[in-house]
Amino acid sequence: MIERARSQTAPTVGNCYNSAMFIKTISRVLIVATFSFTAFGAAAAAPCDRACLKTTLNQYLTAMLAHKPSAAPLSTGFRQTENAVVRRIGTGLWETALGMGEVQRRYYDPETEQSGFFGLLEEPGGLTIATLRLRVEDRKITEAEWVLSRKGDPGLGPNGGQQADAAYHDPAYLVAHPPPMERIVPKAERLSRTDLIAVTNTYFDGLSAHDGKQILAHPGCVREENGMLTTQRALQGGGLSDCTSEGAMVNIFAVTARRYPIVDEEAQAVLGIVLFQRKPGVAIRRNLLSEWFFIEQGKIRTIFASMYYPDPEAMIPNWPPFDGNWPIQPPAK
Repeated sequence: MIERARSQTAPTVGNCYNSAMFIKTISRVLIVATFSFTAFGAAAAAPCDRACLKTTLNQYLTAMLAHKPSAAPLSTGFRQTENAVVRRIGTGLWETALGMGEVQRRYYDPETEQSGFFGLLEEPGGLTIATLRLRVEDRKITEAEWVLSRKGDPGLGPNGGQQADAAYHDPAYLVAHPPPMERIVPKAERLSRTDLIAVTNTYFDGLSAHDGKQILAHPGCVREENGMLTTQRALQGGGLSDCTSEGAMVNIFAVTARRYPIVDEEAQAVLGIVLFQRKPGVAIRRNLLSEWFFIEQGKIRTIFASMYYPDPEAMIPNWPPFDGNWPIQPPAK
C-alpha cells in the first residue's frame, strides 16, 4: 500500500523531463521575443546620421522637382511653409519648381536630424534664391521650411531706400560669387557647436544694439542678401563697409525669434533664421531672414542670406516656439 501511494503522488521521470522541457521552451520564446522587440525598437529609433540626412534631402528635392510628393518619405503630419505660409502637400513649390540652378549647397546637422539647402531653383518666373530647412524624425520628413527670394518681391515700403518698391534679387551675382564649396574643416580647426552658435549670435546682438564691436567677425567680412552684395561699400570716413558696419543697422529695432536649427560642424556653417522688427510706428516692413554663416578661426568670414519682407499682418515665422511675431505697435496716445 505504501509503495502504491508513492507511485500515485511522486512525479515520474517522464513528467519531470516534460516539465523541464516546457520551462526551457518558454524561456527561449521569451528571450527571442525580447530580442526581437528590442531590435525593432532600436531600428525604429535609430537617428538619421549624416549619410541618412544626405539621402533624405536628395529624395525630397528629387520628388519636388518631379511634382510627386509620394516619392519622398513624408510623415503623416508633414508640414511645409514657404515664406511662413503653410502649403498643402502638392501645392506651392511642389507645383512650380522646374529644376535646380547653378548654385547648390547642402548642409547637415546629425544632432538635430536636420539638413539644409541654399542656392537657386528654377521656376516659371525665373531663378529663385532659396534656403530650405528639412527635419527628419524616425527616418521620415516631418518639416520643410523655405525662405524664398523671387524677382519682384515686395520691398520695404516708401521709407525703404533702394528697396522701397522691390526687394534685392540678384541671382547672377550669387552665381559669380557663391558660398564656399561644401567642405570638411579639419577637426583641429573646428569650433564646438555651442561656440559656433555663440559666435553667430554675436551678429544679431550687434544688430539689435547697433554696435558692430559686439560682432565676432573678420575685418572685411562679406554679406550677400538675396544675391546682392551689401558690404564692401565706400564709407564716408574712408574704407569699405563690412558685416560689422553700423549704417545697415539703422532700421533694425530688434532681432527676434532667433533660431539656429542647423549647425554643420564639419563645414563650420550655421543657419540662423530670425525676424527683424522695426521701431514702433515706422512704416517699414519686417524682414523674415535666413542667413548662412561661415566661420573660420572663431570669427564670421562670410554671410549668405535669402530673405523676404512679409505683409504687416502676416504671422512670422510661423514655426514654434515663435509662431507669430507681429509689428510692434506704438503706444496709445
